[in-house]
Amino acid sequence: MYFNLDFFEALRRMKARKPAVAPASDPKPPHHSTPLGDRLSRHISPAGIALIKRFEGCAKRRPDGCFAAYPDPGTGGDPWTIGWGATGMSIVQGTVWTAAECDARLEHDLVRFSREVARAVGDSPTSQNQFDALVSFHYNTGAIAKATLTKRHKAGDFTGAQAEFGKWVHAGGKRMNGLVRRRTEEAALYGAR
Repeated sequence: MYFNLDFFEALRRMKARKPAVAPASDPKPPHHSTPLGDRLSRHISPAGIALIKRFEGCAKRRPDGCFAAYPDPGTGGDPWTIGWGATGMSIVQGTVWTAAECDARLEHDLVRFSREVARAVGDSPTSQNQFDALVSFHYNTGAIAKATLTKRHKAGDFTGAQAEFGKWVHAGGKRMNGLVRRRTEEAALYGAR
């Protein structure tokens, strides 16, 4: 049978048709993962943030309520630090921030450090306490990607990983009592699984 339809009229009709919608009972959700998946969206918990704040402190408060940069306790100079342990090229002697700037920088940094820890541990089983301890460790050392601690964690050797915290207690070649206390608390949190 031959229908004398104009080609463009047929094309318009085809475009006007709405695509079929999958029934609501379809058990397969759409696949929207990235190569790194949900593991990069992990967040440090309030307990982990409290641990970081306890050891970093928001030091060098001035009479006007702002905070001044201070030298690294291990070196007596670089890296200069401000607020909740923030460092970087723009933080030098004489840098001054408000309390809000200190808090905003901590929030920003914790997103980045959490993402870096999540990337470093990959798909290895990691409890929230372990994750928090690793973020605190990384926030202070910046060494999550190269530390034996991470290798042991990924291998499932949690006892060996917990023991590794105690090896990171030096700054500027000196054993620092503050770092000994911090690593002890991080190791305890990590071991609380």
